[in-house]
Amino acid sequence: MNVRWIQEQKGALAGKVVLVRSGLNVPVENGVVINDFRIRKALPTLQFLHEEGAKIIVVAHIGREQDETLKPVATELEKHLPITFVQTRDTLNITAMHNGDIVLLENMRQDPREVANDDSFALELVRDVDIFVQDAFAVCHRQHTSIVGIPKLIPSFGGLLLHDEITALTSALNPQHPALCILGGAKFSTKEPLIKKFLATYDDVFVGGALQNEILAARGFVVGKSVVEDGRVPEDILHNDALRDAIDVVAMAPDETARTVRVGAVAPDEMIVDIGEETIAAIAADIGKYKSILWNGPMGWYEKGYDAATAALAHAIADTDAYSIVGGGDTVAVIQKEHLEDKFDFVSTGGGAMLEFLLNKSLPGIDALTEN
Repeated sequence: MNVRWIQEQKGALAGKVVLVRSGLNVPVENGVVINDFRIRKALPTLQFLHEEGAKIIVVAHIGREQDETLKPVATELEKHLPITFVQTRDTLNITAMHNGDIVLLENMRQDPREVANDDSFALELVRDVDIFVQDAFAVCHRQHTSIVGIPKLIPSFGGLLLHDEITALTSALNPQHPALCILGGAKFSTKEPLIKKFLATYDDVFVGGALQNEILAARGFVVGKSVVEDGRVPEDILHNDALRDAIDVVAMAPDETARTVRVGAVAPDEMIVDIGEETIAAIAADIGKYKSILWNGPMGWYEKGYDAATAALAHAIADTDAYSIVGGGDTVAVIQKEHLEDKFDFVSTGGGAMLEFLLNKSLPGIDALTEN
């Protein structure tokens, strides 16, 4: 992978105007950041550039709505570094910046040209800028201006976080054996190529979340009102020796009461919402044998509060000596809730980006740096 890294420019950055794409999409409630995970992950690159005496312009996005603001993020960043928050690129006076200054621009997605990958927006962003640093791994699978447009225009480098993400996830493609892969979430059809790849790479693969519903349906079990696409799973997945089966599941009735049942005992009006204790216990009983563990995606319906299996699995992995890599927003949220973040060897900032990298060994944002 022919990416130039910003840390290799040490000693040559003083006075340079550096545009940094950071991943600062964090949850905010009542104007306050309630989880600073991605902010903490963005700090090493910003601290490095600050100490090198660069003039730093940070761009990022937050939330899904166009009017959401990065102002709470600026407040949180100020706890670690001197930050000036600026509403628009046009109001930024670069000539007034001093070496080491850091400016955070407002949510890029307030301008529709960011998502549209508009060349005119890219030209505005790089005006009077010397180099670009890509450090937002979590959105490097997007074809947006700040991901693939800017690197076409000026010398571009990968940041410290991007380097760490690529290094860790590349190692996951060639794990130490025996190795376990755990994949949760939904949308079996989109995850199918990845499941096949993991079955060929890892000694054991456990599929949880709504993905497990698809496997149970394909095996002929009643899954009731559970989330299922079509219940069709290719034979080379269904009968692969590396695929570990669920033993029990948590099923929710129409009145939202839940019970744990064997996989063959789900009632027609029930919905599977989590993996059962016996299944997690069976995985936990074997977990000490693995040297590598890769995990992305929750085991249950996280938004409805069904995170017991995910939490139990997190504790089981945290107690092993295996090299562990985990990613996916909901999964990481449970790990943080259980105070286990520092028990994993690498916690990725990516969800979809992590999975796409594992499938394709690169991402559009990384390719843009390679082609720069």
